[in-house]
Amino acid sequence: MASWREPTSRIPLRWGTWAGRSWAGLWLILGGGVAIAGSSAANPPFTVLLAAAGATAHIVGWCIMPAKGWRRVVVLLPSTAAMVALLSGPGYLTGVTVSLLCWFLVRQRPLRVWPMAAFAVATGIVLARIYPEYDGMLTASAVALFVAVGAGWAARAVHAATARPGRTYRRARSISP
Repeated sequence: MASWREPTSRIPLRWGTWAGRSWAGLWLILGGGVAIAGSSAANPPFTVLLAAAGATAHIVGWCIMPAKGWRRVVVLLPSTAAMVALLSGPGYLTGVTVSLLCWFLVRQRPLRVWPMAAFAVATGIVLARIYPEYDGMLTASAVALFVAVGAGWAARAVHAATARPGRTYRRARSISP
């Protein structure tokens, strides 16, 4: 496992560093999702702007993630739609699972770790029963986000632990400005 590296870290980048783009993308994806979930139709002028800014941040986050271009493009619509569905309240928190699966696709996680998304599904179902009204959306969203991030880290750990030790990856050329 000491020699295991993230598969996306081997992709040649035209700009930025792998770590910088990964962290910036992650924060924009999460922050955009939180901004969308935190807006509502109750106060249209402010919250529509918040939802639009959140959707923009969410999309930009996916676009800057270090990954093959087709993977970044494929996840834009499903993940953004799942985040916009959160405007309907805690009953739609299972939609966080869609964004988690998009994360697995972009990070090139093998299919053997995709069942980790079941934690996000179960959390969404339980939270919808505990918080049936929109009043509990902030708390429910925080819990759902915490579980989804935990599932993402668990999937990474399983991926690293079960990677074939003799597998070699093609070394990416470094592109310098």
